Amino acid sequence: MNRFREVKIASIVGIIGNLFLLIIKSIIGIISNSQAMIADAFNSAGDIFSSFMTFIGNKIASTPSDDDHNLGHGKAEYIYSLLISIVMILMTITIFKNSFSSILNGSKYTFSIWLIIVCLTTMIVKASLYLYTNSISKKYNNLLIKANSKDHRNDFFITTLNLISVIFAENNFYLLDGIVGIGIAIWIFITAVNIFKESYDVLMDKSIDSVTKQKVFEIIKRHKEVKKIIHFNSTPVGYRYQISFTIYVNGNLSTFKSHDIANKLEKEIIRELDEIYLAVIHVNPMKITVKKCNNKRKKLIDSK
Repeated sequence: MNRFREVKIASIVGIIGNLFLLIIKSIIGIISNSQAMIADAFNSAGDIFSSFMTFIGNKIASTPSDDDHNLGHGKAEYIYSLLISIVMILMTITIFKNSFSSILNGSKYTFSIWLIIVCLTTMIVKASLYLYTNSISKKYNNLLIKANSKDHRNDFFITTLNLISVIFAENNFYLLDGIVGIGIAIWIFITAVNIFKESYDVLMDKSIDSVTKQKVFEIIKRHKEVKKIIHFNSTPVGYRYQISFTIYVNGNLSTFKSHDIANKLEKEIIRELDEIYLAVIHVNPMKITVKKCNNKRKKLIDSK
């Protein structure tokens, strides 16, 4: 599928881009003893891990369904996104500790024009990666790439703050270096928590969102044969959902006709809503007079 192929390419591009940034940030950060630059290098190391996890998670998620996994392997995206968020949270501890120590001890670093060059290079690379991954994220609604995209966006603004601290350091104001390092840690932590929550919700089978559910009911409303809907359930299957519900139809219809209504409705929902992976509809007969049929049906469906 194009979805998995494009995510694979994006993850590889992310690994290469972040590896390049890790090398130049580490070298300049260690030489200059800039805590903000070293923290930024740690961030790039985390980005490499995130891109690698995206690659692995995407590869597993693209595996077709089998006898052991009837609904496919789509949740791998969320398992690996969860791992990415945990590593990001752990990484913030080291960054925060080093930056706080820099403030308390009054650590200084050697100003170099290379600090500015590295910052500008990082901003260009991260802006490019963000635009690239964000377009794929919107196109395919992939949480792994969405996490990477947010990370690239955050890195751009973080490096902007880093650049400001470097400029201040040229005027012998070093306190901002440690403050920026702490700011980076906090920003990474917030991003990681958001990714963790989104992944956790899917893995814990969070129900379908209200907007998509309403779309399903709008499709059902087009079928006048459906008199009542009960037992609507949904289960995440990767980035999509499996839904099931029971419909009531006129009890005077034949078994073939009533199930034909359900079959057509299932196909219609799947065809029109990319968010739905599978629709399973159970049919029950309803005894209802012709006179009150339409009014009762409208009342029951509108109440959902």
